[in-house]
Amino acid sequence: MIKKICISLLIIILLTTGCFIIITNVPEENNVEALSKYGSRGSEVTQIQTKLKRWGYYKGNIDGIYGSQTVEAVKYFQRKNNLAVDGIAGKNTLEAMGIFNSSSNSSSSSNSSDLNLLSRVIYGEARGEPYTGQVAVGAVVLNRVRSSSFPNTISGVVYQSGAFDAVRDGQINLTPNSTAKKAAQDALNGWDPSYGAIYYFNPATATNKWIWSRPATVTIGNHRFCK
Repeated sequence: MIKKICISLLIIILLTTGCFIIITNVPEENNVEALSKYGSRGSEVTQIQTKLKRWGYYKGNIDGIYGSQTVEAVKYFQRKNNLAVDGIAGKNTLEAMGIFNSSSNSSSSSNSSDLNLLSRVIYGEARGEPYTGQVAVGAVVLNRVRSSSFPNTISGVVYQSGAFDAVRDGQINLTPNSTAKKAAQDALNGWDPSYGAIYYFNPATATNKWIWSRPATVTIGNHRFCK
């Protein structure tokens, strides 16, 4: 009789322990960051496909289904923009595309993100240039956003394939200094020392013949700005 009671108690203990493990493991699953990856479906996937197609990374249909073509397009984007190449649209990749989750989707968060990205472009492309020239680089990005010939967001312009050397060589990921941040804010506030330019280049190092054919608007420091 005692033996049966002991066995029954042991079973109860094991069952209780097993239940406890299951219960304590549930919150951990809920803490896993949501990612868009192979097999995912929904509006976020549609956004990813739309942006990558606009920028020339994706050739498939915009169907909201994260299939093999989307995986390869995301990998292509990641390679070009010095991100971890895994084909998964995680937080860093989504932010590089200008896609943010609902918790950061407010106007203030969006404005802060634009300011940060523009600051990084200015720092990567024009640190060491005169302050006016740094603002002008920021203005070029914003002029492209307003132009029908370019993507219509700051992130879209910045990460358009081959658009900026700072993206290609990874300097976009450097932490901008206070001067670059101030220049970005001045550009966002409407100051355009480039006089409407949508391109700029360094005449001392430029080898592209086409860029020399563009009508110049102004030269500031080492950069010639043009339309």
